Amino acid sequence: MIRTNLLLLVLLLLCGSAQAQKKYNISSPDGLLTADITVGEQLTWSLSHDGAQLIDPSPVSLTLAGGEQLGPNARVRRANKESFGETIVSPFWISSSVENRYNELQFTFRGDWGITFRLYDDGLAYRFHTSRKGTLTIASEEATFRFTGDHHAWVPYVKGGLGGDQLQSSFENTYQHTPLSQINRERLIFLPLLADAAPGKRVLITEADLESYPGMYLTPDTLTDHTLKGLFAGYPAAVEQGGHNNLQMRVTQREAFIARTDGSRSFPWRVCVVTGNDATLAASSMVYRLASPSRLEDTAWIKPGKVAWEWWNDWNLEGVDFKTGVNNETYKYYIDFASEHGIEYVILDEGWAVNRQADLMQVIPGIDIPALVAYGRERGVGIILWAGYHAFDRDMEEVCRHYAAMGVKGFKVDFMDRDDQELVNFIYRAAETAARHKLLLDLHGIYKPTGLSRTWPNVLNFEGVHGLEQMKWSPESVDMVTYDVTVPFIRMAAGPMDYTQGAMRNASRGNYRPVNSEPMSQGTRCRQLALYVVFNSPINMLCDSPTNYMREPESLRFIASIPTVWDETLPLSGRVGEHVTLARRSGDDWYVGGITGWKSRDIEVDLSFLPTGQYEMTLFRDGVNAHRKGSDYRKETRNVASGEILRLHLAPGGGFAMQLKKVD
Repeated sequence: MIRTNLLLLVLLLLCGSAQAQKKYNISSPDGLLTADITVGEQLTWSLSHDGAQLIDPSPVSLTLAGGEQLGPNARVRRANKESFGETIVSPFWISSSVENRYNELQFTFRGDWGITFRLYDDGLAYRFHTSRKGTLTIASEEATFRFTGDHHAWVPYVKGGLGGDQLQSSFENTYQHTPLSQINRERLIFLPLLADAAPGKRVLITEADLESYPGMYLTPDTLTDHTLKGLFAGYPAAVEQGGHNNLQMRVTQREAFIARTDGSRSFPWRVCVVTGNDATLAASSMVYRLASPSRLEDTAWIKPGKVAWEWWNDWNLEGVDFKTGVNNETYKYYIDFASEHGIEYVILDEGWAVNRQADLMQVIPGIDIPALVAYGRERGVGIILWAGYHAFDRDMEEVCRHYAAMGVKGFKVDFMDRDDQELVNFIYRAAETAARHKLLLDLHGIYKPTGLSRTWPNVLNFEGVHGLEQMKWSPESVDMVTYDVTVPFIRMAAGPMDYTQGAMRNASRGNYRPVNSEPMSQGTRCRQLALYVVFNSPINMLCDSPTNYMREPESLRFIASIPTVWDETLPLSGRVGEHVTLARRSGDDWYVGGITGWKSRDIEVDLSFLPTGQYEMTLFRDGVNAHRKGSDYRKETRNVASGEILRLHLAPGGGFAMQLKKVD
């Protein structure tokens, strides 16, 4: 009798467990991606592609202050499936329009909260939503990604950090290619991260629509093998002015919660981009599609373009009769250079405002900004000003009003170096304030893009990239060439990046050395030209000195002709860490750029993507001696036809770039 009663009890418990646990699934529009969602003791999701499991069941939850958990033991009120399709107009993106087609499964649970899963043909996204009165305090969020085995990942570790605090960094580092089991547990990982997930398939993890919430880092789960989990910065409880030239606000103490926010809202998307073809990652629009729609009705005043930039080349000019530096004579020279070559902007980088005062109203004696703005206006060149974070934040409204009235076109805001909720709120406030005054923003010292350039299109560019500035000081051991053929598939998949290419001093392998005042690039000249096509950068720097460009008129003419936003982007070929080739269209003109790693490469470029007809091709390719002298190149101009196959040799660290103009 006792044994029978025990058996009945076990059966009842099993039945109760089975009844409490409900399973749902949703597929992508093409039917290849499938997500399984389980609601029960835990709220979990898993992901497969064409029958191959990519992510094993992974729990998610939000924990509120006071201990309430949204996720475990959820009770479903509604579970609605719907399909959506629309075309997003995207004038400052990698294409003039973006197709937004997905299937969605939206849960509403008892307790006035829910979660939404979206499946696109190229990935999955999920987000929490709440509908409660007043405010919510989020103590923590559980976001997990359980891979099916010890796959390799490309890991961007946080480097350094203010005062050793990894939650205060510039989000700049190269990638470590490592098995999941070998990830350093002492170092945080910033997003995006790319990992193998099944034979021939990769998953890129990032986030989108990050508003009024901290950014997500990843760290290995100490309890489960091959699992990464989210980590979020606590809300700043105390900050102090400091850091670079007293322009930063350093967090000295954090709250026990990560966000205090509206009780009725949608939270950021957790995103997995899935591919079986690496090249598609370099043209991903997943984050852009998931971002909140534009909050600007009038965008006609927003003008992307190229920028003559003085900081990287250390204000170095030759053959002039004045001392170069942060003074009006130097900037008038840069304006003349920009005007002559059709370059839309000149930037005044750090140094025009009085140092260490964090006050953008204090201008040094050698600079007359109204005079420079007027000089530029007469020559069709706009002025952009550099601003440290705290200097911009402390009097944002007046700074924007004052300089917009003067005729300044925008700001490059730098040294945020955080992504807690307070800093994210600053970014949105800066975007809105700048937009009201018709000012562009280029954000440096900042986390990866999460779709802000769709929501506020005046935010044209972001750093959060290990850009060419690193070559001013990095030792020979820093491998920029490999980074260049890795970052398009990872960081660039999240959005534009101000890498600041365009070096005219080009070092072949073994010839690079850091020279702060006369810096050089790693790899060939044609690689630098190709980066203007390969990298997505709506406001794009010419990093080198006018003197060096004018010594290289063919390279300058080509760079100056390249658009910075596109009507169409096609990924032609690529493999992470090895090579990438993209084609981009602006109007009837096409540009194609390709780069390789340190391994020389023979490639074929199939011109079948061109509409039928003849095209005048201007091609820059590595010279026969580019492997030993990086500046060696060959320029070729001839007609080609749609469907023609070009065979090109890329030197170690090399590249190629071409313009294709339709022949009437």
